[in-house]
Amino acid sequence: MRIFENSNFGFIQKRKSGYIFSGILLLASLVSFAINGLELGIDFKGGREFVVETSEAMDVTAVRSALSDVLSSDPEVKSYQIEGAFGMLVRTVGDEDINVVRDQIIDGIKAAFPSSDPVIEKTYDVSARFARDLERGAIYSIIGSLLVIFVYILIRFEWRFGVGAVAALFHDVIITLGVFSVFQGKLGFSLQIDQTIIAAFLTIVGYSLNDTVVVFDRIREYTGLFKSESYDSILNRSINNTLSRTIITSGTTLLVVAILFIFGGEVLRGFAFALLVGIGIGTYSSIFVASPIVLELRNRAATKK
Repeated sequence: MRIFENSNFGFIQKRKSGYIFSGILLLASLVSFAINGLELGIDFKGGREFVVETSEAMDVTAVRSALSDVLSSDPEVKSYQIEGAFGMLVRTVGDEDINVVRDQIIDGIKAAFPSSDPVIEKTYDVSARFARDLERGAIYSIIGSLLVIFVYILIRFEWRFGVGAVAALFHDVIITLGVFSVFQGKLGFSLQIDQTIIAAFLTIVGYSLNDTVVVFDRIREYTGLFKSESYDSILNRSINNTLSRTIITSGTTLLVVAILFIFGGEVLRGFAFALLVGIGIGTYSSIFVASPIVLELRNRAATKK
């Protein structure tokens, strides 16, 4: 199925509008990083997480207040409901024995809600040192993936394509992180950066790269076929020729991710949200960022000559 079989949109001619739009999103992301920062999960800052199930719904604010009286630090409490049971995620920091903290949480909830019958179903404990190691490993994995991608594009195409691909990936990751920074604490689900979200970002990098390589491959093919055309015309022809594939692939993927976001439950909602934003931005960047950067670098080289 080809929905844009004979399209001839002026993507390259409108690249400056794309630069402005991307610049606004990047600037907004950086400003949000400076003001709001990012909400790190216990994977990257250390702490304990307890999954507590109860027989009745409880006000999160009241639970947080009750637990603040028995724990050594103010906990983070979030609620969810699954299969008729009421659950809460309780996150806290401290050096106390984890069994002592478990008992304090159970006793604190029972004291405030006598008929709630709280049961801790799962615990998760990450030391501060291990959290730093995880954070370092996550940073290295993303930087390493970008370096490998640059070398791959360099070998398969040329260095300008590598710069365009890596720039587009940086663009996608920073803007997606910016969305997390802007909306943290404002949506009805967690936007904490944990190992699951890092996996989502690596998925975004791979998906965006796939879109970009398809366009680059068509550019290389058309450069040999249409030697009399200008390079910007070849780029525009290549983007239009792959537009049907891009829209259909991205659309079907976003549909599946949207279903996961709606029906996947509280645990997967942040992961699905990252994919929704990242895949959308990645589809845009393969058209308005990666290829235009290749053109700008080629034009700059021609001007110097």
